[in-house]
Amino acid sequence: MNGPMMNRRRKKRALPALLKLAVTASAGVTMVLILFLFGYILIKGIPNFSLDLFSLRYTSDNVSLLPALINTVLITAAALGIAVPVGICSAIWLAEYSRRGSRLILAVRLAAETLAGIPSIIYGLFGMLLFVIFLGWGYSLLAGAFTLAIMVLPVIMRTTENALLSVNDSFREGSFALGAGKIRTIFAIVLPAAMPGILSGIILSIGRIVGETAALIFTAGTVANIPDSPLSSVRTLAVHMYSLSSEGLHIKQSYATAVVLLVLVAGINALAGLGAKKIGQAANG
Repeated sequence: MNGPMMNRRRKKRALPALLKLAVTASAGVTMVLILFLFGYILIKGIPNFSLDLFSLRYTSDNVSLLPALINTVLITAAALGIAVPVGICSAIWLAEYSRRGSRLILAVRLAAETLAGIPSIIYGLFGMLLFVIFLGWGYSLLAGAFTLAIMVLPVIMRTTENALLSVNDSFREGSFALGAGKIRTIFAIVLPAAMPGILSGIILSIGRIVGETAALIFTAGTVANIPDSPLSSVRTLAVHMYSLSSEGLHIKQSYATAVVLLVLVAGINALAGLGAKKIGQAANG
């Protein structure tokens, strides 16, 4: 009897140890790959920086990335300005006003999850047919921003809904007990408590917007100039890097562009993470 019992105990002890080893090994491999990717881009890109890359006007000689950098910031701000309010309001309706478990809610969630997994080139074709051709906006910053807003809307909506649902109901009950109404409870109590989760969805959306190429080639175009109006064609950093590498004439400059793109995304994520931490501390305090 003692023999089989001892074997079972050893198996029970071995399984957690194996799982811990697998998790540790996976984390180690991931960290090594990330560090290798960062190091490779930095080593390849930093030596190719020059003042010409930051000229205010793009030419075929200096292949300046500054207009593309400005365009990236503009189109990201425009897309988030469209998608964030719509996504957050939709999530508030799903989490706070709709009847939980209804077929309509399940259908909306399924549609959002399906839209989140659609390839970006499909969004690009849709944006080209609707905004560029049907509405007559042409290849423009506005057409690209609306296309990107539609593309990241499911991500913002689902992450915001999950963040709202994760807020304990005691927060709502305490607010109602003090005489606060539904709207005041949502915007003064629930949203601040859920803000770290909401910002995480916005961070994911920023990363997808900044790194997007296919959808923007079909909607925003590839003109490497600072736009005169929202209907001007623009080129973002990701499209700029793709254009330089595909031409095969400015590979070194494309590596330098990759460094700027990497620093931009890392900086935005760091600022957003710091903001989420501050908001979370304020909400808990």
